[in-house]
Order: sequence, then C-alpha cells, then structure tokens
Amino acid sequence: MVATGEKIWIIGGSSGIGTALAKAYAQKGARIVVSGRKQDALDAVVAELGDGHAAAVADVVDPASLESAAAAHGPFDRVIVTAAIYDPGPVLKADQQKAEAIFAANLTGTFNVARCAAKHLRKGGQLALFGSAAALFGLPQGQVYSASKAGIVNFAQSLRVELAPEVDVRLVTPGFVRTRLTDQNDFDMPAILEPEDAAARILRGLDGKSFEVAFPRRLIWPLRLLGMLPYALSLPIASKLKR
Repeated sequence: MVATGEKIWIIGGSSGIGTALAKAYAQKGARIVVSGRKQDALDAVVAELGDGHAAAVADVVDPASLESAAAAHGPFDRVIVTAAIYDPGPVLKADQQKAEAIFAANLTGTFNVARCAAKHLRKGGQLALFGSAAALFGLPQGQVYSASKAGIVNFAQSLRVELAPEVDVRLVTPGFVRTRLTDQNDFDMPAILEPEDAAARILRGLDGKSFEVAFPRRLIWPLRLLGMLPYALSLPIASKLKR
C-alpha cells in the first residue's frame, strides 16, 4: 500500500506519535483526519498539515463520537489508534479512578475503535492498534498500563484472524518514545526515540507484510527473551528492577 491518495484516520493525532504519523503520512500524499478530545489541539495539527486535511473531535470511550467522526469523514484506507493514558507506579498504589480510566481508554477504547473501523474501512483497508514494549512482560512500575496493553496484543491477534481478508489488522509495539506520556517517567529509558523516528519506523512497518511492527530491537528482544524464560528465572530477573 502507498500513502498517495489514501485517506487515513489517526485517533490520538493531536500529540506525540499520532501527530508525527499525521505529518509523515501527509508528506507522502495522504489525506489525514486527526481525532482527539480537544478541538484546539486538533486544529493546530491540521494547520501544520495544510489544506486537504481535517479534524474531528472524538473520544475512544464514547462510541457515538467515533461513529459520528467516521460517518462524516469516511470511508478510510487506514485507521490508526494511538490514543492512550499512562500513569506509572506500583500496581497497588494506583489511584482507583486513574486505573479505571486507563483500562477504559486503552483497552475498551481500542475495542470501540475496532468495531467502528471495521464498518468504515474500505475493503482490504488497514487497522493499526498500538500495544507497547511494556506488554511483553509485567515489569515493576508498569501499573495497569502494561496490563491494558497486553490485552490489546491479545485483542489484535484475534482480530487479525477474524477480520481477514476484509481488514488488514496490524499491531504496533513501540519501545520508549519521547512524548508527554513518557515525560512522567523518573527512570532511565533505554533506547528512547523521538516521535519522528518512531513514525518513520511505523510507516515502513505498516507498508510491509508483518503483522507486528516492533522497535527498537535492542529493547524488544531482551523483553521477548525474558518472557520466554520459565518463571523461576524471569521473575527473579524482573525483581532486580524493583525500586
């Protein structure tokens, strides 16, 4: 697939990786629709993209708002959902309301987007869901964010089989990317990338044939290896990261 002439809906496009993807796809000739909860932030992105692009306020926890945006701007060649909430810290110290909001936005929100996108993608169109390197193994300080992203991985695997060939479901598994979410971290983030670098890797991956776009390798593969070890080995290793 090539971006020229494509219509791409980026949900969570008002900041971070979403904005970087919007700019990268626009430069390749795609028509972009960016969605998020704040009209002013979306308008600022569209102003940078230039003519031919649009903003549509939508909240992933509100299926009606997603349907409204899709009906107004679809059908689409790709739907990409980067919207997420993050709140690092020990699981049992998590604020109850924040934890519920994370599950609602990250996991239920992805479910809502998938249901909407399946109706508004052109045949053979692409649905890209965002997991995380944090989903590969339950590390300390991952809080419920990691659990929500692990759920998305399982969800994407199911959808890949259920919706093919009408919808080309992909999973994006990024490591640390410098955004307002990771700005909350108070620990060293190995192999951290800028949003523009992450976006370039995602574009290449989504134009390829692999189900998963995972990067950077020097972070992803050690976590995959940790997940492959028996718990008698992996859990003591993970405990060394406890602060």
